[in-house]
Amino acid sequence: MTKPAQKTVSSAMEVGTELASRIAAHAPSVGEHSTAIAGLILFRRTQATACYRAAVEPSLTVFVQGKKRISLGGIAYLCGPSSFFLSSIDVPIESQIVEASEQVPLLAMLLRLDMSIVREILNREELPGAETSGQQRGVAVGQAPAGLLNACSRLMELLDTPEDIPFLSHLVQREIIYHILKTPQGARLRTIATTGDLGNRTARAITWLKDNYAKRLHMEELAGVARMGVSTLHHQFRALTAMSPLQYQKQLRLQRARERMLMDGVSRLREREPIQPRIQPLLWPASHARCQSSSSEQCRRRMI
Repeated sequence: MTKPAQKTVSSAMEVGTELASRIAAHAPSVGEHSTAIAGLILFRRTQATACYRAAVEPSLTVFVQGKKRISLGGIAYLCGPSSFFLSSIDVPIESQIVEASEQVPLLAMLLRLDMSIVREILNREELPGAETSGQQRGVAVGQAPAGLLNACSRLMELLDTPEDIPFLSHLVQREIIYHILKTPQGARLRTIATTGDLGNRTARAITWLKDNYAKRLHMEELAGVARMGVSTLHHQFRALTAMSPLQYQKQLRLQRARERMLMDGVSRLREREPIQPRIQPLLWPASHARCQSSSSEQCRRRMI
C-alpha cells in the first residue's frame, strides 16, 4: 500500500472512531433514538438477532461498530465498521444483526434522503462524475470514504449545539449527499433522481404501489404511471427490487398486516395493564422491541 493510501485509510479510521463516540454518546441505551435533526436516527444494539423482514426507504445508513447482514433478492450485503448501506428506493428486505455485544454494541446512524436535494445537486454542472458500477439493484453497500465519515461526524456534532441545527444541518446534509454521489454506489441514486431516466420512472411506479398497495394491481395502469411499456416496466422493476410488481405488492401487504397485528397487540396489552403502559421488550422480537412506542410509520421504515 502506498503512503497516500495508508494516510487515507488512517484518516478514515480516525474519523470513524470519532463518529462512533458521538453516536454512542447520543444513543446511550439499546434501541432506536430520534434526534433533533429531522430524518436522523441513531441505533444501538447489543445482541445478534434472527433474520427478520423489514422495509427501507431512500436513506443512508453508516455503520461504525458491529455487523449486520441485509438481503435482497438472494444477494446478501454485509455491513461492518465504516461501511454504509445506501437505499435509493422503498423496498422490503431481510435483515439480521450478526455481531453485537454489551462491550462492543452495533452502532449506526440513518439519514433519510431528500430526493429533491439529490436532484438539485445533480443539476450542478460542476459535480464531478462518479465511477460507473454494474450494480442494478436499488440498494448498495460500500466502504465509507473519509470525506463522508467526516461530514457525518460534523452532522452528529450539531446535536451538541441545538441552536445551530436550523442554520447548518441542511448544509452538512447536502455535503453528505455530495460525497455519496461521488461513490460507485451512488450511481444508482443518480439515475433514480434523474427525471426521465428509466430508473426514475420505475421509482415513480414503486411509490405509486406503496401508496396504493391495497388496490387490485393492473399492470397497464402501473405502466401508465411509469410512462413505459408493461414488459419494460417488469424488467426495470425486477432489476431495482429483485421482485416483480405483484411480488412487491404482496410483500407490502404482509408488512402492513404485521404492523397492524403488532399495534393491535400493543393496544390490547395497554388496555389490560393501564398502570404499566410500557411493554416489556421480552414480549416482542428484538427487531420490534421499540415498536410499542412508535407510530405505524416508524415501524414501516424499521431496518436496524
